[in-house]
Amino acid sequence: MATPKQQQMLEQQQSPMQRVKNSGVMMMMSESPVNDEKEEEMAESALALFRAKEEEIERKKMEVRDRVQAYMGRVEEATRRLADIREELDDLVDPMRKDVAILRKRIDTINREMKPLGQTCQKKEKEYKEALEAFNDKNKEKAQLVSKLMELVSESEKLRMKKLEELSKNIETLH
Repeated sequence: MATPKQQQMLEQQQSPMQRVKNSGVMMMMSESPVNDEKEEEMAESALALFRAKEEEIERKKMEVRDRVQAYMGRVEEATRRLADIREELDDLVDPMRKDVAILRKRIDTINREMKPLGQTCQKKEKEYKEALEAFNDKNKEKAQLVSKLMELVSESEKLRMKKLEELSKNIETLH
């Protein structure tokens, strides 16, 4: 005889029409003496029906799982193809991107190297201007001194010439 739990599961799986028929059979069985063989056959039949339903559910579950796996495989393949397309698109946008990046890096390096050189250049330029100004000042001073020297030499020559002329006159007067 089926346990109450098995009967309940059997009733849930049967169609409404079968439930009505079985309830009548069950009532008749409970009212009349029950034949063990019939009861055993019904239990086996119910169990077989239950197993068949379980197998069908399991089979459908496997079919759905297989379809999901197949779909996931297609999705993964599509994802790979999209990644390849995206990579090609990125390369297409700037085919010389690596070369440009290398040149930019070199330009940045040179800019960093130029900064202290520019500062040194400005410092040297300032020193040059100061040295040039000092040179020009000394040159002016030299020109003034040379001019004064020329004046003195010229005056000195005049004085000496005058003195020589006087001496020469003195000698002539002596003669």
